[in-house]
Amino acid sequence: MKSRLQHLIPSVKGMIFVYLLLCVLTVLFTRAFFWETLYAGAVPDRLSLVVFFAIPVALLVFMCFAGAGLVRDAIAQRPGTKFRLRLLAYFVVTVIFSAAPLTIVTGISISELVRFWHSFDAKEARDAARLFAVESFSFHIERFEGIVLRTDWNALLPRPEAREENAIALPDGIASAQDFVFEDGAWRGLAFFGDEGARLALPPAQLPGITIREMPRDAGFIRYVLMADPARIRLVSYALDPRFDSGMAAIELQATRFDIVGVLRDNLRILEFFYYFVFFVPPLLMTIIMAISFAGRVTAPIAELTQATRRVAAGDFSVQIVSNRQDDLGILARSFNAMVQDIETSRAALIKAEKVSIWQNMAQQLAHEIKNPLTPIKLSAERVLRRHRNDPDRVSEIVEDSMMAIIQETEGLTTLLNEFRAFSRPIEPSVSAIRLGEALPEIVASYQASYPDVSFDVEHASNDIAVKIGKNYFSRILANIMLNAIHAMDESGSIEIRTDLVKKKGAQFCRLSVKDSGRGIPEEEAEKVFTPYFTTKEAGTGLGLPIIERIINDHGGSIWFDSAQGIGTVFFIDLPADMEEAAG
Repeated sequence: MKSRLQHLIPSVKGMIFVYLLLCVLTVLFTRAFFWETLYAGAVPDRLSLVVFFAIPVALLVFMCFAGAGLVRDAIAQRPGTKFRLRLLAYFVVTVIFSAAPLTIVTGISISELVRFWHSFDAKEARDAARLFAVESFSFHIERFEGIVLRTDWNALLPRPEAREENAIALPDGIASAQDFVFEDGAWRGLAFFGDEGARLALPPAQLPGITIREMPRDAGFIRYVLMADPARIRLVSYALDPRFDSGMAAIELQATRFDIVGVLRDNLRILEFFYYFVFFVPPLLMTIIMAISFAGRVTAPIAELTQATRRVAAGDFSVQIVSNRQDDLGILARSFNAMVQDIETSRAALIKAEKVSIWQNMAQQLAHEIKNPLTPIKLSAERVLRRHRNDPDRVSEIVEDSMMAIIQETEGLTTLLNEFRAFSRPIEPSVSAIRLGEALPEIVASYQASYPDVSFDVEHASNDIAVKIGKNYFSRILANIMLNAIHAMDESGSIEIRTDLVKKKGAQFCRLSVKDSGRGIPEEEAEKVFTPYFTTKEAGTGLGLPIIERIINDHGGSIWFDSAQGIGTVFFIDLPADMEEAAG
């Protein structure tokens, strides 16, 4: 039966679902992870950490449950556990050997790539590009300012009051010229000359000189403000190379990325751990869990077959392995069932032959037992007959002794025949039930009075248990066992009677144990205890225990014993319990 821990382990289908979920989450969050790492140089945020680490942690918990169940089975030495451990070891070793080269190569590759990036002197190139850009910008500013200050703008441009925009030839490098006037509390344009791309709706500044550039307003241009008077502004725009601003942005972007590479190098070990724990550990854990599950599925039929084999070895031929598998293990289970059925058939035939042999032996033994007393009977009768023929007057001297010998031997024969008849007579199982609380005290009381030197302990015998057997049968069983115990103790010692409820083959049984403090049964005699006509008593018939064994077996029970010389013997009797009678 599976343990509670094993019920917490996902099935193979569940593991496949978890794996697909991992793939989906990986696709959804991997891009964000690499964007934050490579472009921002930052360790993933909490949400990414929770999402990425949730599945590895869950799989780790499942693996702990699976491992705990496997360890518990190993400690309990359950069948098939060693085979499961061996299969699991093969799986794990195979996975490690397969993944180890990839893991090592990946780690070395990442380190070497970062080291290769740093082998370039990108910092010097970045600084030189920045310096060149700054010098180029300064050159354009000086040139622009010189053009503005040398040009007579009043002579070049029409009067602003005319508000006419004529196509005029502006100085080289000048993109546009624009006039603004401040009226009614707001600036408005008067006239515009040059490239429309340089036009502004409002003046960028109200102080003369070069203005501060703002993006994207001044992209590609440098602005210069000329003050005619406080209410009039002339704005001159200088055209830069169209690639100037984009080039500057590219230089700054690459400089930032190079700094990110430096950050990555400092956090490389953390990122490697994150990478392996998120992308490598889950497949490894799933492989181990699936290996445990697969090993369990493979070894479960083997363990079941092992247990069934043990039950067959113990004499239970009702074992049948239920298997719907169509593979080799299913064929093995069906072959085992067929073999057990064949063994049961052969066993039944063997038992039948043994019974015939037993009855033959019993007949021979009975004939021998009958023949022994016939000899003294015949001799006594012949003695009386001789005296009657030779000396009739003195016949009375031997008649009494001879007749008493004949009567004694005849009574022995009668007892022997009665026991044999009881043994050979079919036993009708009882349909009634008795409560032990009523039957035990009555049976024990009669022996307490007859054997005062024997103490009877029935404190551990429950009064609430009922067994499916007639009172006469039960009395005969208990009386025979107690008499044997009293004989083994030489009529002095202690007898302890216990009762327990046990479950066998899905049914409740009452287990009655009778323990004595006698001399025990020698090992060479233990196998013959239930053999007919075997006895160690001078006046015994050797049929007592075989008869009660038949009574118990015919009522669906069993009897066995455990004995140690010098310590005592315990007889165990299992009889079907009547739970309804006990409850009533």
